[in-house]
Amino acid sequence: MRQGFEIVIVGGGITGLTLAASLVAMKHAGALSITLLDAAPRPSFSVVDDVALRVSAIATGSAQLLDAVGAWQHVLDSRASAYERMCVWDENDTPTSGTALNFDAAEFAVPQLGFIVENLLLQDALLRRLDSADATLDFSSPIRSLRQVGRRYRVELEDGRKLLADLVVGADGARSFVRSAVGIETRKWPYGQAAFVTHLMPEHAHEATAWQRFRADGPLGILPLADGRVSVVWSTTPETAGRALKADDAELGRMLSVASDYALGELTVSGPRGAFPLGAQHAQHYVLPGIALVGDAAHAIHPLAGQGANLGLQDAAALAAVLESALADGLHPGDRPVLRRYERARKGANATMLHFMTGLNRLFTTDSRLVAELRTAGMRLFNHSGPIRERAVKAALGVR
Repeated sequence: MRQGFEIVIVGGGITGLTLAASLVAMKHAGALSITLLDAAPRPSFSVVDDVALRVSAIATGSAQLLDAVGAWQHVLDSRASAYERMCVWDENDTPTSGTALNFDAAEFAVPQLGFIVENLLLQDALLRRLDSADATLDFSSPIRSLRQVGRRYRVELEDGRKLLADLVVGADGARSFVRSAVGIETRKWPYGQAAFVTHLMPEHAHEATAWQRFRADGPLGILPLADGRVSVVWSTTPETAGRALKADDAELGRMLSVASDYALGELTVSGPRGAFPLGAQHAQHYVLPGIALVGDAAHAIHPLAGQGANLGLQDAAALAAVLESALADGLHPGDRPVLRRYERARKGANATMLHFMTGLNRLFTTDSRLVAELRTAGMRLFNHSGPIRERAVKAALGVR
């Protein structure tokens, strides 16, 4: 007789690994057999390597989730960069103007607003936790097909191996194979922007502050790194991103210094560079019988507030909690009524954040003078809104 339920998680990114680590840590983990699949090779991280290009802003609440599964201490022991302040301003103003939004951790009685962490480091910390757990990690294992067989799903790998799963979780990103294979459609909102990313050394110290300047072509985020450099995420036109990719270091430094209005003085290129197209999308359904989507497979949002990774971590925690409750009640973890609890918990919240980020991006990229004046008045009003300001920031932090 078959013992336990077979859970197959497709995707070895931060969200998929967090889900796996959450499942192996729960009280009823013995009732599950957990396999994580990823088409790419196992990621490798070393503190002797330079800071990787892709970083995430991890909110305090998300750090608590990672700590609960035993992964956060390794991140802290490596090179996470805490940021204690945040400054957001419009290109028509300055960081010190009355309409600039300034947040300080002390104002909200927290040690920091969040952490800037390399995606590779987060993956490494979670993999270290899973290496000592009862889970199968199968990298370099692309999937050939995913088909329903009765109540279960048959996962066939490119090398011919076959797995039968009671629940398949798609944690495989915005171009999710799982989502496509089971016919879940998405609604898409193209932005007509590309995100250009690189690391720079600023003339002036970043002071553990995350900076964001809203420009007509899109927001420019400047994130503090532990070694004194900053990581830049510039949401701009595809043409400008293309020029930035091709520019020599001196020209690129000038472009970004101007784009940041010299908030940190002259910026000197000090790292690799890359660019990727931007757009939002939302899955029509998060779940089907035997199927669940988490992270970017379910939703992809604009990076302007750095919430993408945090939403994925919240998805992972919510799905793990639903599955633990179902097992405690003797229910099948792949049943749609069980999985609908997860969908109800996360779909509305994710949709709200997605549309808020899309609207905010449009609000700041409009060339309407009237809208610009209303925008400035709104930022000034928000600065003096007291409880509303506190509630909004604590929601972004993922704390109460």
